Amino acid sequence: MVVENKATLTYVQLLKEDLAIFRLVPNDGIIPDYKAGQFITIGMNVPSEGKVIRRAYSIASHPENKKFIELVIRWVRKPLPGRLTTQLFNAKEGDEVTWVKPTGAALLINDKLPDGRKDERRIVCLGGGTGIAPFVSFAQHLHAIGDKREIVVLHGASYVDELSYKQLFTDLEMESIDRGRDKWNFRYRAAISRPQEWFNRSWSGQAGRVETFLRSKDGEPSPLEQMIGEKVTPQNTMFYICGWQGTIDGCMDYLGAKGFVTERNKRPDGSFEVKFESYG
Repeated sequence: MVVENKATLTYVQLLKEDLAIFRLVPNDGIIPDYKAGQFITIGMNVPSEGKVIRRAYSIASHPENKKFIELVIRWVRKPLPGRLTTQLFNAKEGDEVTWVKPTGAALLINDKLPDGRKDERRIVCLGGGTGIAPFVSFAQHLHAIGDKREIVVLHGASYVDELSYKQLFTDLEMESIDRGRDKWNFRYRAAISRPQEWFNRSWSGQAGRVETFLRSKDGEPSPLEQMIGEKVTPQNTMFYICGWQGTIDGCMDYLGAKGFVTERNKRPDGSFEVKFESYG
């Protein structure tokens, strides 16, 4: 039986008219235990439906944070307005929502290899749009526990104001530079898919969808490989991908050609190098 609880919205940050960060705190004050990469199901009463509508969202906050649950959510407007997201974007701090305990295993951080040895491969996260949420949790969790693996977060968006956690990731990279990569090894880069549009006129970084970080031209290293200074292989890199199904497919077009396999299609010995979760 699903146990439904109540929580209060304590913080709403509107990044743009259809993109916002929400924080909620259970009414009993206790943040549930969860793992980085999991999702939570929240609900609100929708008067026009006469019932509570529920949807699952990846958690952006990290397990060590016992103050609130944070979510980054896009207001669905096409082809029809989303029933829950429309209600959420009309909500105010202090409004009540329901929640069901966090769950999900598709994007949990891999800590061990099939033979039981510690997985020390580089972690590369590719998030499209709000698919960045689980990797916000990843980065903060791995930082909190002092993980020494190399971590690369790559975010793809249409517009610069959709890079929802740019400041957080930039600060984590600056800390890596200041402290030394032997203590905290983190890199962040973003890609804008519509660089020609006026609103993005200041953008000078990677152009295209997030999977363009994996694209090699004329046999040269990909942008990702140029960044890390070596070729990515199944032996040295573990990939995590979250976004629309098109993002998953686009990334696998490149990774599959290089011999990477997903957890869902792992080899007979149990080995794999890609975990993913799609939301469309």
